[in-house]
Amino acid sequence: MGPGLFWNFPSKTSCTVPQSLLQTMLLSRMAGMKDQQFTEEKPLLPESRGQEPEMENCDTFVATGDWKEHDIETPYGMLHVVIRGAPKGNKPAILTYHDVGLNHKLCFNTFFHNEDMEEITKHFVVCHVDAPGQHIGAPQMPQGYQYPTMDQLAGMLPSVVQHFGFKSIVGIGVGAGAYILAKFALIFPDLVEGLVLLNIDPNGKGWIDWAATKLSGLTSALPDTVLAHLFSQEELMSNTEIVQNYRQQINNTVNQFNLQLFWNMYNSRRDLEMNRSGSVLNAKTLRCPAMLVVGDNAPAEEGVVECNSKLDPTHTTFLKMADSGGMPQITQPGKLTEAFKYFLQGMGYIAYMKDRRMSGGPVPSASMTRLARSRTASLTSAGSVDGSRNRACTQSDSSEGVGQVSHTMEVSC
Repeated sequence: MGPGLFWNFPSKTSCTVPQSLLQTMLLSRMAGMKDQQFTEEKPLLPESRGQEPEMENCDTFVATGDWKEHDIETPYGMLHVVIRGAPKGNKPAILTYHDVGLNHKLCFNTFFHNEDMEEITKHFVVCHVDAPGQHIGAPQMPQGYQYPTMDQLAGMLPSVVQHFGFKSIVGIGVGAGAYILAKFALIFPDLVEGLVLLNIDPNGKGWIDWAATKLSGLTSALPDTVLAHLFSQEELMSNTEIVQNYRQQINNTVNQFNLQLFWNMYNSRRDLEMNRSGSVLNAKTLRCPAMLVVGDNAPAEEGVVECNSKLDPTHTTFLKMADSGGMPQITQPGKLTEAFKYFLQGMGYIAYMKDRRMSGGPVPSASMTRLARSRTASLTSAGSVDGSRNRACTQSDSSEGVGQVSHTMEVSC
């Protein structure tokens, strides 16, 4: 019996309680218990009460059962994946791939936990992919382990798509992850509906660059070498709080042996075999809409501009973001979210969204036209074969749907 429902009688006394009196006492006790209020300090499942779970970190989602972790077997080894939601009809899944030195948490937490980004992702299943051995708590790879090549890392992704039953994906990649997703789209174009590529460098390292990287690796600690890949020189010199934080995170949460393997493989990459149609015989390029993003003075700026010159101008958007340094998804998540929203609208998804900075009413699909009006537009891609190309953006004629957009826009925002 519970507390308050147990009576002690003298050991030498025999006492019989009438049944009717016992029932009366029990009912009285239960009535008293109903009046007590029990309050949960931390509700485990706030979404069951019609509330959205708080977007503080991925650990919160795993704990509440919102995010689910999977280890997926692929032709080139196991792949750690974290997923939220389930495939929704014919909608693509949003699939992310992080940069070297990071994992999905370090690379995308700030971006995906942005309040406006939540308004987008609730319409899609979201799938974060961690490169082999890079996720938090990953065991160290055995000595002599042959890390997958960049082509093989791209070749692991069809297993993820098949495992979860995705029809297709919209990829968001940063640095090495952008390269892997671009390679994936070149090999499996039917599985990719769109790509957002931050800090992509489509070029392999020449002998001089390779030797410089080797020398840097001998004279600098691995985290410092990786930081120079992630952040602009200005950010490194000023030693901002974000740089200090990431130095600590890379040291403490990423297995250094595994990181070295991934770093070596990324620096051994070959050129992405892409060329703008008509520039060479049998040119191969991305067939899906793509948005290229780079921060001002970022280490990858040259490579992103080069990549832009290799893509179809009618399906490509180029964004150079001011005041964002080497990691725009971390330093300017709001601007990047806005651009991503219009990118999805241009593809025909999300007919309208609420803009929290306005009156709260719906914003009709504009395929980034408002972004173009509000920024100083104009950045000419070096090496572009058609620098005078049209940069106008086509707006949908329908107030409910979104038309297919064909445009190239280069904006500094």
